[in-house]
Amino acid sequence: MPMRIVSLLPSATEMVCLLGLQDQLVGVTHECDFPAGVSSIAKVTRTLIPADASSAAIDVMVRERVVGRRPLYELDVAMLAALGPDLVVTQALCDVCAVDEREVRAAACAMPGRPRVLNLEPVSLEGVFEAIGEVARAAGVVEAGVAVVDGLRRRVREVTARAAGIVHRPSVVFLEWLDPLFCAGHWNPELVRLAGGEERIGVAGERSRRISFEEVAEADPDVIFIACCGLTIERALVDLRALRGREEWEGLRAVREGRVFVADGSAYFNRPGPRLVESLEMVHNCIVGLGTASPHCFRHVPIQ
Repeated sequence: MPMRIVSLLPSATEMVCLLGLQDQLVGVTHECDFPAGVSSIAKVTRTLIPADASSAAIDVMVRERVVGRRPLYELDVAMLAALGPDLVVTQALCDVCAVDEREVRAAACAMPGRPRVLNLEPVSLEGVFEAIGEVARAAGVVEAGVAVVDGLRRRVREVTARAAGIVHRPSVVFLEWLDPLFCAGHWNPELVRLAGGEERIGVAGERSRRISFEEVAEADPDVIFIACCGLTIERALVDLRALRGREEWEGLRAVREGRVFVADGSAYFNRPGPRLVESLEMVHNCIVGLGTASPHCFRHVPIQ
């Protein structure tokens, strides 16, 4: 009998679908938009962030809610109960970027049959592979999970093998927010290293943190990658316009030499799911000079 699955994470939705279980998804988040077809599935969450909020305003909201331990997303408990899931996939990694895990477990306990709640907390690429295996075991498709992870690992090995031939590894600063500036965290510094670069500010496995222009200037990287958390390329470019023209920004080596790349953070880099491997490939291609303009990967920011 098919399992009824609710995903409370866009990354988990991608895992479920890659495992061949898209037809068993009965509920997803308001942010789930990949792969094609999931947008039509019932939504069990909603955001409290105004659609027209600026990046600076979003930062203030996030900081206030972190202090108050209040998420930016709400769970539609009635909808969740009506869907009658057998498995609910959630997370406790970020305090504000998904519904509260405690709320999810409380809702599940109040439901007939008490669906299983699977908590995913990957902070590295290996953690993502392990999470895919967890979802596969919970859904009863262990062999599919092994095959999926094997395929992803093979692609990572291909990148690292090519990266091993890079004689001069470029210095990199990866930015996950522009107003204010935040460096990369968790898996993204790892992706930079595997791709052949050397991240100068962010630390693999640690949270993204607010940084100053002085830190970026001191690092003065060869390459700057930008993938703003949850934002498209077009939205990130709006914030980037505010930086361009500022003396401290224009003086950076990467900016002067035209090695600034902007990605769709909503699709890549910010979600700890299968597309992190594609994100790795994108970083590597830019480092070796293959990545240029594409609406589905990094947008090269030309010198003014």
